Amino acid sequence: MYPALRLDHLRYLEKCGLIKPAVKNGSDTSFGFGDLTTLRQLAGELQQGVAFRAALRSLQASRTGQLAFDFRLDAQPARIIDLKSRLGPSTPGTFGSPGTITSEGPREWSSAEQLFLRGSLLDDGTPEREDEAVKSYRLALDADPDLVAALINLANIRYSRDELAEAQALYERAILLDPTYFEAHFNLGNIHHDHARYGEAEVSYREALTLNNSYADAHFYLAVTLEKMGRSVDARAHWRACERLSPKGEWVELAKEFSD
Repeated sequence: MYPALRLDHLRYLEKCGLIKPAVKNGSDTSFGFGDLTTLRQLAGELQQGVAFRAALRSLQASRTGQLAFDFRLDAQPARIIDLKSRLGPSTPGTFGSPGTITSEGPREWSSAEQLFLRGSLLDDGTPEREDEAVKSYRLALDADPDLVAALINLANIRYSRDELAEAQALYERAILLDPTYFEAHFNLGNIHHDHARYGEAEVSYREALTLNNSYADAHFYLAVTLEKMGRSVDARAHWRACERLSPKGEWVELAKEFSD
């Protein structure tokens, strides 16, 4: 209908809360009258050569104010795939590989770690296995309340279920126990972002990038957060990092437009 509007433009508008399309038959998308007005205005500016970010600001300015928009992006949480391997004596929440030789001799999996591994095998995104994964993570935490990986994975499931208060508490506990898991900082940033706590989100995303600067999603969501705070100049470096680190990602064309 509007050739100047790409699919990633539409998805970005939806995630910003500027449009709320109704999807029918899994592929055909229809829009209400208000959405069509928005799309027509934006497409007209793009056809005139206006940059997408400038057209977006113009569109936002014509509404009730930028901060009134629901800017939730529904980020997927960064996941813990395996137990973090660490050499050295075992302490609460830390561990080595099965059979690792430490200063205290051979290191075997604890019962809590075995329960965590069972949970992680069940935690494959399949809804019917998710409840079993939750049970395993809970049992692991009963055996070792300081098992950080179990805290984070359980928080991930809470987050995916939109149980944000519970997820936030779990991420914050994980960070207190061990601040070196970038996943916990990134996922906590997502929750702050969902609640429009942009200053807190920025802090969390920057902590995540301090630990893993090559994580493209953290650069992307930090860039979006900074844009939301009216700090486009600060956001530019992170748009560029997103483009560099994920050249075939779904947001790369949008990153190119915002990084100019």
